[in-house]
Amino acid sequence: MNNDKIIIFDTTLRDGEQSPGASMNTEEKIRIARQLERLNVDVMEVGFAAASRGDFDAIHQIAKQASNASICSLARAVDGDIKAAGEAIAPAKNRRIHTFIATSPIHMEFKLKMSPDEVIRRAVRAVEYAKTFCDDVEFSCEDACRSEMSFLKEICDAAINAGAKTINIPDTVGYLYPEEITARIGEMVKFINGRAVVSVHNHNDLGLATANSLAAIKAGARQVECTLNGIGERAGNAALEEIVMAIKTRSDVFAPLYTDIVYKEIYPSSRLLAGIIGIEPQPNKAIVGKNAFAHESGIHQDGVLKHKETYEIISAESIGLDKNSLILGKHSGRHAFKDKLVSLGFELEDSALNEAFEKFKALADKKKEVFDDDLRALVTSEIIKIPEVFEFLTLTQSSCNKGLSSAAITLRHADEIKSDAALGNGTADAIFKVIDRLSGINGVLKDYKVNAVSQGKDALANVVVKVEFNGKTVIGHGLDIDTMTASAKAYVGALNSYVKISATK
Repeated sequence: MNNDKIIIFDTTLRDGEQSPGASMNTEEKIRIARQLERLNVDVMEVGFAAASRGDFDAIHQIAKQASNASICSLARAVDGDIKAAGEAIAPAKNRRIHTFIATSPIHMEFKLKMSPDEVIRRAVRAVEYAKTFCDDVEFSCEDACRSEMSFLKEICDAAINAGAKTINIPDTVGYLYPEEITARIGEMVKFINGRAVVSVHNHNDLGLATANSLAAIKAGARQVECTLNGIGERAGNAALEEIVMAIKTRSDVFAPLYTDIVYKEIYPSSRLLAGIIGIEPQPNKAIVGKNAFAHESGIHQDGVLKHKETYEIISAESIGLDKNSLILGKHSGRHAFKDKLVSLGFELEDSALNEAFEKFKALADKKKEVFDDDLRALVTSEIIKIPEVFEFLTLTQSSCNKGLSSAAITLRHADEIKSDAALGNGTADAIFKVIDRLSGINGVLKDYKVNAVSQGKDALANVVVKVEFNGKTVIGHGLDIDTMTASAKAYVGALNSYVKISATK
């Protein structure tokens, strides 16, 4: 094993998806997985195979297509979970099962209701059974950073003897600070003594996930578990882009350590994820936030104009952010359009490419300038989507600042075209009421977000809605120059997601 390489274990599609409102369907997970391959992550934790049929199918489909990354499924230390994980990852060229059990006193007593000896036996059984499905098995001690060090050593030793190749020491609740991580990981690295790769998985509850991951690397950890944009449960996980660029930028501190990440794919990966889940990184987010390379202070502007490195320790171009993003117009041809989509990480089948090209042409007729982010949003929201059980056709709207607004909508369902109208407290409310009436399925709007995709008065509106149908909350996306049309598309998208989920149960 190369002891200078830091293994990047991406868990965007598993732990990241557990972030409230960040769930993805199979098609969306496949799109993210393809981009993670371009980013060149080493391990891709795609999901929790035993959690649902949808998770199993997504893992299985991605396993069939993956070429470089090791495809991993999480599994509790339970035979049923491990079997599901093994079957889901079976088609992959490189396979890993990641099994875990809690090891802290509070978890063993109150959650597992098991003695320490029982926990060790369960861990050994899990690793041995996982080895019957693949050679690469990772064992995690859930809540390791609140576990007793003596017990941590005992159970990790047993897991290694059972065949685990990677031992993960997660800070499940984001409790420790860097000096504590350094001491704990350093002691475990010394104890394991090269018999397995030592990994860390840090949560961001105290805002220390990246700092703790870097401290663990300095202490000898050689795998870090992280997510794009730092998404994940509660306050999120360590952010992949922050860890990778810290190692690259501060080579004076980390040399000879390195990662195999393709840096220019960082920004496209971040934008693709944000577009799919509808959760934007905060503007001041390190590396990928909209303000990460923005300068408002006159002193800073003057310095950057004279020499970029006065205030920029990372170049925007190095992470794939092209400042000159005006690229196509209404006179552009299909070949140039296809090449541009490929450069943005989209490789579409002929039928999808034709549909995307037609929508691009329609957009170019309406917009003076078409930007990279317009194209990303167009493909993500309009091309890669749930099958349209209900197809949005037309919207007629009327708003009034001192009275009720109205909306009339036409949908296609099962080859039947239906139209109806409704009044509402605002145009969006009227739109959603009409769609409920036409579909016969009533939804409760939980969240509604509108973002301008690019710049200018003619910027596309990207609407993301979170809607609850019969106790199930789903997400819908809509894209249009007209915000209310985008809202209708988003609500119909959420409706289609619900129908598909209901049909698979």
